Amino acid sequence: MTTARQLSAPVPPGGMIGILGGGQLGRMLALAAARLGLKAHIFSDVAEAPAFQVSDRHTVAAYDDRAALIDFAAHCDAITYEFENVPARTAAVLAGLKPTYPGARALAVAQDRLEEKTFLKSLGLGTAPFAAVSSVEEARAAFAALGSGPAVLKTRRLGYDGKGQAKVTSANDAAQAFEHFHGAASILESFVDFAFEASVIGARGIAGDFAAYDPPENQHEHHILKRSIVPGKLTGAEGDEAKAIARKVTEALGYVGVIGVELFVTAAGGLLVNEYAPRVHNSGHWTLDACAVSQFEQHIRCVAGWPLGDTARHSDAVMENILGEEAAGWQKLSASGGALHLYGKADIRPGRKMGHITFLSPRPRPR
Repeated sequence: MTTARQLSAPVPPGGMIGILGGGQLGRMLALAAARLGLKAHIFSDVAEAPAFQVSDRHTVAAYDDRAALIDFAAHCDAITYEFENVPARTAAVLAGLKPTYPGARALAVAQDRLEEKTFLKSLGLGTAPFAAVSSVEEARAAFAALGSGPAVLKTRRLGYDGKGQAKVTSANDAAQAFEHFHGAASILESFVDFAFEASVIGARGIAGDFAAYDPPENQHEHHILKRSIVPGKLTGAEGDEAKAIARKVTEALGYVGVIGVELFVTAAGGLLVNEYAPRVHNSGHWTLDACAVSQFEQHIRCVAGWPLGDTARHSDAVMENILGEEAAGWQKLSASGGALHLYGKADIRPGRKMGHITFLSPRPRPR
């Protein structure tokens, strides 16, 4: 096995940060790098990726193109990624060539929902009850084992924004859902009757230092995040607990970079971990306008070996995603008084994240 390279000194201004993935997260990471005087090299298998518009270099190639990966790494001082479904072989090749953060374990655990839930449970963190499903018979047995209440069947790999998921209310439903997923290895989770959803954006540096942003309350529509609100409904104690959860996860993974941890908040105030994303997170976009150091700059700081930035917010914020046809109203949005961010995507499709807008309310200064 190739030993993963580690950063021996911070990447200085003028250095090159490699980013796997050319979507909106890669775009905002590239912009954050530029603010620090760093350059960005985007690697994507999409010919006209939005992040190319704001990067210093870009490579268009398949993620399993070893020659292209080697050439890409040769131009980078450190490498990161904007999505968690980076092929394991791709991550291994790059990690053996240049420092690549977050590391392989964080990526591998996040790519398998069963492994992820098992990992979280091993840390003593609360999760929904769950069971592995690899056959129709196991789907029926799992539903019975979890009790008579509704559950959610999810494919263990891939799937986001509600894809690869099905709510089931009986053993027959669970079996049919498994067949609908064409027998893909799955996990059945008890449905959580939560009061609301929240998340926490944390960051861990190369030296093990940790910082976290205030946890937002998140509202979804059709399984897609619609808005994040800060401050949300979490109490101060619950917010501290959420940050402690993020810290525990990053320390257990030996993590470097920004992480998003999604939470269910029960009616009694308990926090259950839904999943984590080993990257910058949609629910942290408000930090671009409400904090001196955004989640994107924070991630670049981590990957480049710089000190962590201040996570304090100077304003309350409501961030709303601009989905699909909503982007056609860009003129009205631009005059709405919010901070508008459009992602440079040419094609409007239903549910596609085309941009976001953040509305700020300055916090009163302490006397």
